[in-house]
Amino acid sequence: MQLRRYLLALVCSLSLLSLYAQPVRRPVDVFVGPDKEDWTYKTGDKVKFTIAVYRYGNLVKNVPVRYEIGLEKLDPTIKETKTAADGKLTVEGGTLKTPGFLRCIAYATVDGVEYRGLATAGFEPEKIQPTVNNPSDFDTFWNTAKTELAAIPMDAKMTLLPERCTEKVNVYHLNLQNFKIGARLYGILCVPKKEGKYPALLRVPGAGVRGYYGDVATAEKGIITLEIGIHGIPVTMEPSVYTDLGMGVLNGYNAFNLDNKDRFIYKRVYLGCVRANDFLVSMPQFDGQNLAVTGGSQGGALSIVTAGLDPRVKWLGAFYPALSDVTGYLHGRAGGWPHYFDKTNIAANNYKEKLATVGYYDVVNFARRVKVPGYYMWGFNDETCPPTSMYASYNVITAPKDLKLYQDTGHWTYAEEREMMNAWLLGKLGK
Repeated sequence: MQLRRYLLALVCSLSLLSLYAQPVRRPVDVFVGPDKEDWTYKTGDKVKFTIAVYRYGNLVKNVPVRYEIGLEKLDPTIKETKTAADGKLTVEGGTLKTPGFLRCIAYATVDGVEYRGLATAGFEPEKIQPTVNNPSDFDTFWNTAKTELAAIPMDAKMTLLPERCTEKVNVYHLNLQNFKIGARLYGILCVPKKEGKYPALLRVPGAGVRGYYGDVATAEKGIITLEIGIHGIPVTMEPSVYTDLGMGVLNGYNAFNLDNKDRFIYKRVYLGCVRANDFLVSMPQFDGQNLAVTGGSQGGALSIVTAGLDPRVKWLGAFYPALSDVTGYLHGRAGGWPHYFDKTNIAANNYKEKLATVGYYDVVNFARRVKVPGYYMWGFNDETCPPTSMYASYNVITAPKDLKLYQDTGHWTYAEEREMMNAWLLGKLGK
């Protein structure tokens, strides 16, 4: 049993590493940096990028460097190749006249292998405004959906997972009825064994199809935790099953029924987050007041969405939220993941029916309605969730908010970031 528990914990750890996509070290590093320490400029200011190529800690002499500069996720406006005689060179990056981000991507070939680095300069990002429409009946649409959800019995089924339990925590595979009869929501519930009343934390998932282990460590600190999946399938199956589903029937799930706001896949997903909270607040062990939600990427989006939809949520913690201002591409700038309207997807999605749908699901419009304190973290180098899209959501939040930037991070986090977020959530939940 001890070996099985270890293996399950290892699977969980690998899943988290995949979620945060920590970059792999290579023998050659291409470092790119803007000429301001905080990477932030006023519109009209000119930025210079320094590119340096290192191997084993030493500059690589006479290395050819190819670099491209332009708006993030769009075709570059500058494309040049220069030789870095001493392994380092400084290039003119230009400027932006409106708030946004300018990215320099550099490539260096050493011993026949190409290496890559990037840096992104922000121009008054706090002034970025969203492009997505805010439907006049947005609140009516979601209030109606929540009313319909409330009429559906939870039909909760809890299956104890003895091999995952600890001395302090019981771990269950939870199975709830979601937005309609027969549709299910699955997750891993961790409950402190000691009799008492506890705060609760909902963990919402990043994109993809996978199983979950549950947040046992946080539960051992005296917090009920529920980590949910979004696909209506059990979250305790063999990893190969999720791989097959992700490459098969669930491939491209994030665009399923995008042309119909009532059938779009994220309606079930967003309501599933509310349903998860329905269960948490119904638990006899819940303290009746303290409920938080957290996640990264798609989970960052779901954290904001859940807080915007559900007044029972008191705090939210979001890493690099996806699904933010997805229409940015239609206005000459980057849009959020899953990039419905970038150059590879615009032909399939640029239709009035799909454009009408996105306004009901874009994180921007939930951010407008957030009323509780939030802690947010991301970096300027994120190529999955462009910072322009994330700021479009963040800037419309009127509730108390704190953004902790790690400018050089992409779609991943430092260990220090995760520690800071966990400490913030634990502090808010009284632990």
